[in-house]
Amino acid sequence: MSVKVFIYLFSSIIVIWSINSINIAPIFKKHKEVEAKVFYFILALCMIELLTQFIYNLFEATKFM
Repeated sequence: MSVKVFIYLFSSIIVIWSINSINIAPIFKKHKEVEAKVFYFILALCMIELLTQFIYNLFEATKFM
């Protein structure tokens, strides 16, 4: 397996653990649980991708030093 897969797994755990502390339900109207879950899912995917790219680029940049 490549290093990037392990970074994805690590960042997924960190992001999901940290995003669980945010209560996003009050942001949405009542009876809009599906929209809140979709927003939560998209937010988690974006944060996982950003964190993975940051760690991977940092890893690649320091490899050549």
